Amino acid sequence: MTAPLSVEGPAAPPRSNGELVFAEPWESRAFGMAVTLYEEGVFTWQGFQAALIARIAAWEAAPAGECWSYYRHWLGALEDVLAGGGTVSAGEVTARAQALARRPTGHDHTHGHDHAHDHPDDHPH
Repeated sequence: MTAPLSVEGPAAPPRSNGELVFAEPWESRAFGMAVTLYEEGVFTWQGFQAALIARIAAWEAAPAGECWSYYRHWLGALEDVLAGGGTVSAGEVTARAQALARRPTGHDHTHGHDHAHDHPDDHPH
């Protein structure tokens, strides 16, 4: 079961030349979490899309202030469907998000790793 991603409309993820675009690593992780949980049958895609559209509509209706971020709405919609479906409570989502936010930059990338990809010259192995 593959997630039926919208190509047009308010729920359509950002694309460039047909490819999904992620500005920061957390965006691709949030995307992957939602798709994986959908594929595991945790929620319906229709329910997720409705939550995403509702998040975007609420942002559009709010007074100017918060900058646009598609993937913040995506993550909020994921939290909504998980809490709404009883998978996790809203408090658990908030507590976990706060715990992850307190982690230092680079916490999930150690220097003593052994996987193939290029690093800048200032990144020692």
